[in-house]
Amino acid sequence: MLAARAFVTARRTATTVPDYPGTLPQSFAEAYAIQSRAIDLFDEPIGGWKVGRVHEPQASQLGTTRLAGPIFASSIVHATAGTMIEMPVFADGFAAVEAEMLLRVTQVSDNPAALDDAAILDLIDAVHVGIEVASSPFAGINALGPLVTASDFGNNAGLVVGPALPDWRHRDLSRLHAAMSINGVDQGEGDMTSLPGGPIESVRFLLGNLAERGIGGGGPFWVSAGAISGVHVIKPCSEAAACFDGQWTVRCRTRAATPTTKTTG
Repeated sequence: MLAARAFVTARRTATTVPDYPGTLPQSFAEAYAIQSRAIDLFDEPIGGWKVGRVHEPQASQLGTTRLAGPIFASSIVHATAGTMIEMPVFADGFAAVEAEMLLRVTQVSDNPAALDDAAILDLIDAVHVGIEVASSPFAGINALGPLVTASDFGNNAGLVVGPALPDWRHRDLSRLHAAMSINGVDQGEGDMTSLPGGPIESVRFLLGNLAERGIGGGGPFWVSAGAISGVHVIKPCSEAAACFDGQWTVRCRTRAATPTTKTTG
């Protein structure tokens, strides 16, 4: 597929894709087919999956409130208290940061739609806070809608895993509050009460998506459950800080992506 190869080549060489390569996907089936081919071409272990929001009117038109994309293990960084993590973004493409809840899934289900929330929680062994770095070599990835977003790895470029959320089994996860700032300027704040089903539904959706696509779960993997305070555009050489419930802060500094040594297969 032209789009899959173009996106992977651009990500490997840290170059841009000025126009969408080939025909725009017309369904999620087509978008995920491109994504799956790109995953094969990228040929790196997956350490997690991001779940993004599909807003109206596209949600009703496409029959889903969410989309999924891989988070490669090499792009997952664990932050320690007080550290500033450097994360690459595509300088002339699209780049944003999102405050996220990260749920570590240890088991999968062949029929997650049949599981209630308690059963979904039993598949999870930890919940952390963190930052998703959303970046693509194609600057128009979000402007062209969720199908295009899904086709290029769901617009993911990395994950910063912050502190564990204590006592997470006994709290309303949808009400975890997050506030994002970039270079010391407030960008937005909120929680996940407006996302249908909250983070638990994001896990349920992701497991169903993987099952439909024939993708195995493997060992423990992260689910980045959706932007809490919004999607905040960022430039290279900027500092982002996500503060959760006024208690835990995760920081990262963006830098321009550089070419990798691996070539596209």
